[in-house]
Amino acid sequence: MIRFDQVSFSYPHGETTIKDLSFHIYKGDFVALIGANGAGKSTISRLCNGLLRPASGHIYLDGEDTCEVPTSRLARKVGFLFQNPDRQICENTVRDEIAFSMKVQGWPADKIKERVAEALETFSLKGEWFPFSRSRGERQRIALAGVLACEPKLLILDEPTTGLDYMECIHIMDYLTGLNRDKGITVLMVSHDMELVQDYAKRVLVLGSGTLLGDGPVNEIMKDEELLHRARVLPAQIPSLALRFGDRFADVYTIEEMYAAVKQG
Repeated sequence: MIRFDQVSFSYPHGETTIKDLSFHIYKGDFVALIGANGAGKSTISRLCNGLLRPASGHIYLDGEDTCEVPTSRLARKVGFLFQNPDRQICENTVRDEIAFSMKVQGWPADKIKERVAEALETFSLKGEWFPFSRSRGERQRIALAGVLACEPKLLILDEPTTGLDYMECIHIMDYLTGLNRDKGITVLMVSHDMELVQDYAKRVLVLGSGTLLGDGPVNEIMKDEELLHRARVLPAQIPSLALRFGDRFADVYTIEEMYAAVKQG
């Protein structure tokens, strides 16, 4: 779905942010991108959808070189949820906000109406709401509803649960997991929340100073303490605790698994 081939990128001030980066995210993957602040996570996200262009190397989205395709064309395949929803919302009602991207892309009016109604119901939103009068969590849901209404093939999430309470977080992440599982939508999630990564990602890319330090299944990465230390990232709590309990807890990654292992004595 998305492939980086020896990609490097520098911002105008001259500091190289990404250095000879290569990886491949396949269709249907649910991948988490983790690393300390400044590791290059947000830069990679913006390179994926053409908001930024590589200084060298190539990025292929669904087989097309992003340097040779207009950003407007890439936007039909990539949905991007910003960390701050206020940088994304631009309309005066929730209904118009959800419809905005579809209108720009030239969707038929009847299809737009249908998709807006579905999104309002799915995310428990009211079409007449003024978005900026709503809570941070509600604004995040509004922004996500607008992104998903366009049915992207690749969904990029930059800290998707920022400002959400626990139940909102579970509702949205379970919904995204269902889209990934049932419709094959590829998900790339940038997150500092290792519990979220452990619970929902299938695979993890570990970044450090613009380079790829690790790439593997989430359970494998979460118990690689040396790798996470180099990336300046703390592991999820349950895998970290399981490591300290010894070999009998080697296959423990969740609270339920920890409870069962402890109960067995």
